[in-house]
Amino acid sequence: MLKKDFLFVGGEWVEPNGSDRIDVTSPITEESIGSVPMSEPADVDMAVAAAQRVHAEGEWRRLSIKERAAYLTEIARLLEPRIEEAVRLQVDEMGAPYRWIKRQTEGRILGVQRYIDDALALETREMRDGPAGTVLVDRQPVGVVAAVIPWNGPVPLVLGKIYPALLAGCPVIVKPAPETPLSAYLVAEAAVEAGLPKGLLSILPGGRELGEYLISHPGVDRVSFTGSTAAGRRIASICGDRLTRTTLELGGKSAAVLLDDVDLDAHLPLLIDSSLPNNGQVCHATTRILVPRLRSAEVTERLVEAVSQMQVGNPHDEGIDVGPLVSDRQRDRVESYIEVGVREGATIVCGGRRPDIGMGWYVTPTIFSGVSNSMKIAREEIFGPVLCLIEYDTVDEAIDIANDSEYGLGGAVFTSDVKRGVEVASRIETGTCRINEGLSGGGGGPFGGVKHSGLGREYSREGIESFYEIKSITLPLGFDPAEL
Repeated sequence: MLKKDFLFVGGEWVEPNGSDRIDVTSPITEESIGSVPMSEPADVDMAVAAAQRVHAEGEWRRLSIKERAAYLTEIARLLEPRIEEAVRLQVDEMGAPYRWIKRQTEGRILGVQRYIDDALALETREMRDGPAGTVLVDRQPVGVVAAVIPWNGPVPLVLGKIYPALLAGCPVIVKPAPETPLSAYLVAEAAVEAGLPKGLLSILPGGRELGEYLISHPGVDRVSFTGSTAAGRRIASICGDRLTRTTLELGGKSAAVLLDDVDLDAHLPLLIDSSLPNNGQVCHATTRILVPRLRSAEVTERLVEAVSQMQVGNPHDEGIDVGPLVSDRQRDRVESYIEVGVREGATIVCGGRRPDIGMGWYVTPTIFSGVSNSMKIAREEIFGPVLCLIEYDTVDEAIDIANDSEYGLGGAVFTSDVKRGVEVASRIETGTCRINEGLSGGGGGPFGGVKHSGLGREYSREGIESFYEIKSITLPLGFDPAEL
């Protein structure tokens, strides 16, 4: 059992201000696997003060991007030999299948150079011709960043928040989810060993109340949130009152459009990968599958055959495809949606039950056929291994169905004609869309959603630019910009 007694505040291990603790329960065994201190508002005050101090002193923001990048490269180098440890701990915390979370964790740790390259590609000082002379467009770090993350990929999410903020010159305070605080400590340990200057990074475990205190803190200049749409609305309201800059990466109910020329032999595994990652607990999962009516019976048969063969069990086993849901509360939520789907008249053609496993919060992968896009199971984010098959007659109808949603985060088009796929993808109202083997979640480009799936973009150059304030400095006529 892992028991942490200190908080990571401003780059140092400190005694918590309170005595309450967060107990971490494994969704596999339903037993406690560790605990961490529960952060208090006073701990947030300390973290914000440390961040404000290091930002005001200016040493970090005056470094070049290459100099800041050297620290992040060292953090990644120190985490690399601990990847297996990080993967196993995340499996314990939230039940992610080993293969899936290892791919995510390796990608984020070993992919630090991509963030660095994107940061270097962004001009922090840019000269432009104005109507009456030269304009200097100057980008400066926005200030103290509060980052609030969910539980469905803790190490990749922590790194995904701190990489761009630190590269842009901003100190960052991360609040991990109460379900998965243990693995965040690995990142803190690497930051200490890498010699990251004091004040730049704090990691404060806590619940919703602590998150609200953090994002509403007057010393916070920017908020970066990943989580549910309901929580995002609340955060947007708080940030709106203070006019705090914010990025919201929220929920989804994404559509996978199978065109009539889809090659099921080639694309069915890709469809499953897009629709059932991490036990269905991924915001951009394509859980609405739009099928041409003339091929509906064939697609249903093939999909049921493939999904029914997926291995459900202990996610530490590298051969397991589906592990438990993160909590008993989440399992209850998923099961309630399955009951609603039946009442609405949809037909369960696969799954829909608990597997015969003695412990753990499991639900077998479930497929509904005969789904109308007006049904609750087709409109609300379930966040579990539940797929809806929806028939269409024409491509225009498929696009209309895909767009008939309050969400717009992910999407997919499967076709033997990539050019046609791009045309369809460009008409789907969403922040990201894959075609066939294309990666989900933006594939390394900017990531974010439209409509109720969020505000702003993360990752790539657009994500890093959001951590800067942009100032226009008009230069006098006749001044040579080369002198700057």
